[in-house]
Amino acid sequence: MSAPRGTDPSGLERFYVVTGGRSKPGDVASTLDVATLVLSRAAASQGMQYEHEEIIRRCREPLSVAELGAHLHLPFNVLAVLLSDLLQAGRVEARDPISAHDAGRGPDLALLEEVLSGLQRL
Repeated sequence: MSAPRGTDPSGLERFYVVTGGRSKPGDVASTLDVATLVLSRAAASQGMQYEHEEIIRRCREPLSVAELGAHLHLPFNVLAVLLSDLLQAGRVEARDPISAHDAGRGPDLALLEEVLSGLQRL
């Protein structure tokens, strides 16, 4: 016999409850993407929502949003709402996977030319 309709804890109802009915993250999380790295800045506090605690616990070392979503079995939009809460509270920080210092630099052309030359000699 199957479970009564509407009692599946992994369904859409769960996501609605987890996000408090919100479908979009706040402005602070508007730049999040799957490659963004998340790092905990504070310990979890008593009475926090389970998913918030898990995010803080798992992000003691930088973890991408994609990896975090896979670990928690949450779709990106749900995870973005939860991360928005934690970002606003200052409990996590979001980092671009490419630092601003390295973003303006392109590939090392001399190294690429050496590799190409080596491949052509093969």
